[in-house]
Amino acid sequence: MTRIILTYGLISGLVIILSSLAVIISHGDGNIWLGYLIMLVALSSILVGVKQHRDQALGGVIRFWPAFMVGLGIAVVASLVYVVVWEIYLAATHYTFMDKYAAAMLAAKRAAGVTGAAYAKAVAEADAMRRNYANPLYRLPETFIEIFPVGLLIAIVSAALLRNPKILPARSRPAAA
Repeated sequence: MTRIILTYGLISGLVIILSSLAVIISHGDGNIWLGYLIMLVALSSILVGVKQHRDQALGGVIRFWPAFMVGLGIAVVASLVYVVVWEIYLAATHYTFMDKYAAAMLAAKRAAGVTGAAYAKAVAEADAMRRNYANPLYRLPETFIEIFPVGLLIAIVSAALLRNPKILPARSRPAAA
């Protein structure tokens, strides 16, 4: 079970972060919906990992809570991989991500015609966001929370589906000749 959790968690976390970084690097910023779509697709490995555990270790039958715990383990590992690789990326880019993100956010406000007090408020919010993000005690949990709820939801759905052995049943092996 631990091997399945680590394998699928590492695969999922690396796919998410590498895909997300590719989008950020190629487009200059990330599209939030594309980011969550990438997470959803990569975290589908939770379903695969729970199914593999059910079929190989448990003979094709699993109850909700054991299935949920395997899925939760994969989600936690994927989330931790995401946080670690994101921190490596931030360090490699000299922690300029939030400055660029805040600048893009303010440019969008300016392009939308926001001026005066409303723009000053946006500038103050961007400055507060930059200050908060510079603190690792704020940044690390925030990065974890970006991905973990998606993994938690997929773990719940996977456990609910795969507790029924008729859903994605294990393939029977042909008899030896």
